[in-house]
Amino acid sequence: MDFIVAGFIKAIELLLYGDSSTWTAVWATIKVSTGSMVLSIGAGLPCGFLLGYFDFKGKKHLRTILDTMLALPTVFIGLAVYAFISRQGPLGELGLLFTLTGIAIGQTILAFPIVTAITASTIENIDHDLKLTLVSLGAGRRHIIATCLWEVRFGILAGAVTAYGRVLTEVGISMMVGGNIKYHTRTITTAIALETNKGQFADGIALGLVLITIAFIVNLSLSFLRKQ
Repeated sequence: MDFIVAGFIKAIELLLYGDSSTWTAVWATIKVSTGSMVLSIGAGLPCGFLLGYFDFKGKKHLRTILDTMLALPTVFIGLAVYAFISRQGPLGELGLLFTLTGIAIGQTILAFPIVTAITASTIENIDHDLKLTLVSLGAGRRHIIATCLWEVRFGILAGAVTAYGRVLTEVGISMMVGGNIKYHTRTITTAIALETNKGQFADGIALGLVLITIAFIVNLSLSFLRKQ
């Protein structure tokens, strides 16, 4: 028990005195997770709306594929992205392997089906009477779509937070695509795994505290928006 207490004390010291390796991993995590979420929301929100709002041929098959993608292991996504951006891959000339951009691409693939699926499910659950009321009041299609999105805004935000939590805590993609390079592509999760295996328990706790803090701030922000 003593080594756990000592680990917490040292972890707080590392955070307060600005340990470079610790804070580099924190900033790398914030960069790639934020970038991947911007891309996944930008693509997943319209795709989810189209999938949930309209009925078309092949919709059930698309939902089945989307639901399957929700369960994709992060190591599989990392393997697929690695194959494409490695020197032997079709995108090897872009030099994306072992970069934060490469990690962001993999995390976007991870978050996209989550944002899309939750958005589609939220849109499908909109009260049908709302659409009829808007039509009877003479609202145009743009006004109907905007009103529907406003009504389910909290569900969409919850989906985005869920996706962000998955991206923030993944290890496989960051390890395989980023290479866990210190001061360059090392993220919080890969640093925790490495430092714990090295016996640097305090470093792992310090990064774990930051990870929990980020998750808490994101959820607190969502709660604040709901109250507003």
